Amino acid sequence: MTMPLAVVLASGGIDSAVTAAIAAQEYRLALLHLNYGQRTMRRERQAFQALVAHFSAKTSLIVDVDHLAKIGGSSLTDSAIEVAAADLDGEGIPTSYVPFRNANLLAIATSWAETLNATAIFVGAVDEDSSGYPDCRRGFYDAFEKVIDTGTRPSTRIKIDTPIIDSKKYEIVQQGQKLGVPFELTWSCYQREDLACGVCDSCAYRLRGFQRAGLEDPIAYVERPVYQ
Repeated sequence: MTMPLAVVLASGGIDSAVTAAIAAQEYRLALLHLNYGQRTMRRERQAFQALVAHFSAKTSLIVDVDHLAKIGGSSLTDSAIEVAAADLDGEGIPTSYVPFRNANLLAIATSWAETLNATAIFVGAVDEDSSGYPDCRRGFYDAFEKVIDTGTRPSTRIKIDTPIIDSKKYEIVQQGQKLGVPFELTWSCYQREDLACGVCDSCAYRLRGFQRAGLEDPIAYVERPVYQ
């Protein structure tokens, strides 16, 4: 029997790459990438396209949503806001939070999923070991599933799957290694496109994940701090 189809939101980072590998065990993949004016947009798109080829995705789509950059409010989309150095033990919402970004992404993913007759949307959200983004919590995705049920055709059934949401970053790295995820093709840095900076939130969580997993991160960094 033909496997069902799932839309996978893929930024090009390690979380979405591992999520795609998990989804590929039970689904054919439709990989979706959003350009929203982020600082590393070109490099993320390059990583996405490499992952499309690696997973032999049934189809892929890149959508421009530059209204998020026009709205601003995040160091990822507004050059006037500095990308802060990582504070892995800090509390509160970091400057890299893009206001309500994931709702925008999910709305587009839902439109595409319904058009493709896909039965699931996979998202590489991480709650426990992330920077505390409010739209990376499972409760947010449960609420959005209800929105999908209410706002789509009566025959449409689309679940939101967040398979790594309760995982630590080192567990995600370990799972990705077991699944053969090509980490060398991924990109996580928030502020550079040539060499990863090593000090932004995303680089710090990634590096610490590889360090705690006892593995070498295969991408190049300007700095490789040791994170406890």
